[in-house]
Amino acid sequence: MPGSDPVLTLQWAECVGYNSPAARPCAARLAPATAKRIRPPTAPATASQSFRLSPLRSAPPPMASACPRPLFLSFPKSPSPPPAVPAKHHPSTTASLSVSTRARAASSSAPSPSPSPPADGVGPAAPTRGDVYLGRQLAAAAAAGAPARAPEEDAERRRRRKEKRKALAKKAPSGLACCYGCGAPLHTGEAGSPGHVEPATYDLKKRHNQLKTVLCGRCRLLSHGHMVTAVGGHGGYPGGKQFVSAEELREKLSYLRHEKALIVKLVDIVDFNGSFLARIRDFAGANPIVLVITKVDLLPRDTDLNCIGDWVVESVVRKKLNVLSVHLTSSKSLVGITGVISEIQQEKKARDVYILGSANVGKSAFISAMLKTMAYKDPVAAAAQKYKPIQSAVPGTTLGPIQIEAFLGGGKLYDTPGVHLHHRQAAVIHADDLPSLAPQSRLKGRCFPANDTDVGLSGNTLFWGGLVRVDVVKALPRTRLTFYGPKKLSINMVPTTEADEFYKREVGVTLTPPTGQERAEGWCGLQGVRELQIKYEELDRPASDIAISGLGWIAVEPLGVPSSDPDSCVEEEGGGSGELHLRVHVPKPVEVFVRAPLPVGKAASQWYRYQELTEVEEELRPKWHY
Repeated sequence: MPGSDPVLTLQWAECVGYNSPAARPCAARLAPATAKRIRPPTAPATASQSFRLSPLRSAPPPMASACPRPLFLSFPKSPSPPPAVPAKHHPSTTASLSVSTRARAASSSAPSPSPSPPADGVGPAAPTRGDVYLGRQLAAAAAAGAPARAPEEDAERRRRRKEKRKALAKKAPSGLACCYGCGAPLHTGEAGSPGHVEPATYDLKKRHNQLKTVLCGRCRLLSHGHMVTAVGGHGGYPGGKQFVSAEELREKLSYLRHEKALIVKLVDIVDFNGSFLARIRDFAGANPIVLVITKVDLLPRDTDLNCIGDWVVESVVRKKLNVLSVHLTSSKSLVGITGVISEIQQEKKARDVYILGSANVGKSAFISAMLKTMAYKDPVAAAAQKYKPIQSAVPGTTLGPIQIEAFLGGGKLYDTPGVHLHHRQAAVIHADDLPSLAPQSRLKGRCFPANDTDVGLSGNTLFWGGLVRVDVVKALPRTRLTFYGPKKLSINMVPTTEADEFYKREVGVTLTPPTGQERAEGWCGLQGVRELQIKYEELDRPASDIAISGLGWIAVEPLGVPSSDPDSCVEEEGGGSGELHLRVHVPKPVEVFVRAPLPVGKAASQWYRYQELTEVEEELRPKWHY
């Protein structure tokens, strides 16, 4: 048995076995000496660790027993070593057996270091983990033959990310208390401004956590028929109070292109070109769009909606706007609303739904019609009817996004501020004259000249209120102009030589709007002039429409007036094509569009011609629903 050397004694005990009768007294004698140096393991032992003495109980004091109680030894389980390779005997091998064994065990247990790329610096100058990762990716892309991004592309990506962060920062926080009628933030500051609430009411509702049920003072006036404007600037409305600019309202919608949403775009059929929003992708981004045509109940009687639907789809394809589908609707009679709801439920896919459109296109009325239709089967929509957006004839009623809990299966409905366009008639007249531009009943065409007169249009001028002047320079004797628009605007025809004097004398009196002598003195006049050369190829159908942005349209019929003497117009009937020359005067920013004739009225179904399409073209065209 070894001597007093603890290391040799432990090695000998390992060889003969710790539980043998010979090794047990030695282990008991060495326990007090090795208690301070040997601690029980606190973590699972590895193959490189040597055995440890872990006493289960502390040794009793010497007075308790003459023979000290032996310690129980525990050793970690390690995998069996690989079979040793026979080697030649050398005298120095036996002497360094224990040292070499521990060294090999330690070297075998240590993980092999992975090769790392050479560092370009030390300390603060050393490359970061991101730099090392980017270098590896570029090296792998170069090895695979893929071209690496140029620095200009990285700069463009950084610029887009920066724009996205700025746009998302403009999104109103969800916890901000807003008026449920117009979307303006609630406050107790300036009286009469959008979102103003009496301090006592505000404190009471805030104390009871009911700010979402508060209607501001401006919305209360609008609900009682008062004309209270709030939008100014480029595209706003002169006169009245101006609390927010049209540019600020557009900025409130800039975040939408970075959201994942379903866009429902509304277009007024009476002002199709003026309210179309050709650059809708600036707001919607790559989100899918459902096109909804509103106010179809205002079209003349006996209008075939099959012709209207095909005409709208053809116009959308011509404008190169990719939409999911087209729906003809009426918020007043609820026509077509069910089809829009079914399309939204099918396409939204747990996304939020945003209602977009130009100002006064009928977004709030459309949402009210949606909630009324959905309330029969959806209890969430039925509850949302109590606090729905305010409807008003004033453009710019909604001043901020209004969140509505309308869907039972997830996703929210948002009413958004209208996009105010500077090229519409509403942007140039006084705020008090805005109701005269909104048709209140079904349109009825007003023809000039009438069927019972023999007066031709050549050399005459027609005034459509005080907003439009049409000089007929060259036309056929039976050419007729039919006006479709608000009934409050009168139509007057005078000789072109007397037109300037007549307008100066009657503007503000007979030719309204502008209404009143005071507004007529500050009126900008009809400064915008556009020469129109309208070609016609068929005499039995209108040649084209002249659409006035924000007002209506004028149908141009080469031979619209029926002839009382068939033999007197043989020359006109014989010529299958020709050209009409008109000169249109409007206020400076207002735009004039020349488009294909809109098929309205009973006779439209006879002269309207559907496009002949192949199967591929028919499959790619959006489908319209009614």
